[in-house]
Amino acid sequence: MILVDSNVIIDLLTKDPTWQAWSEAALSDAADRDDVAINPIIYAEITCGFATMGDLDRHLGADAFHRLPLPYEAGFVAGRAFVEYRRRGGTRTSPLPDFYIGAHAAVAGLSLLTRDARRYAGYFPKVRLIAPA
Repeated sequence: MILVDSNVIIDLLTKDPTWQAWSEAALSDAADRDDVAINPIIYAEITCGFATMGDLDRHLGADAFHRLPLPYEAGFVAGRAFVEYRRRGGTRTSPLPDFYIGAHAAVAGLSLLTRDARRYAGYFPKVRLIAPA
């Protein structure tokens, strides 16, 4: 299964002039090869342009993405990644959503489709990333 990062979905929803073509092709390819999924963190990050949950769900498509719960183990792994982030000089005071997304992929053995490969690779090196070259 492939977890799809919010930046890929946002590219499609906003018709991003720089990234829409790449994200559309990468998502289509991913969906042809395997099931694609989102989790509650990803869902939260893509809500900005929608007034209701129904509007967002209609734009996503009812069957386009499996909706996975965020495992508690991912919370622990995200917290440990955050500790490493702070050790490396990061200034945020709470774990970033990307830590939860990367941790979810890591503990569930999911691949991750994203445009933010550098952050994920640095904190979750065992996650198979599908990202721009």
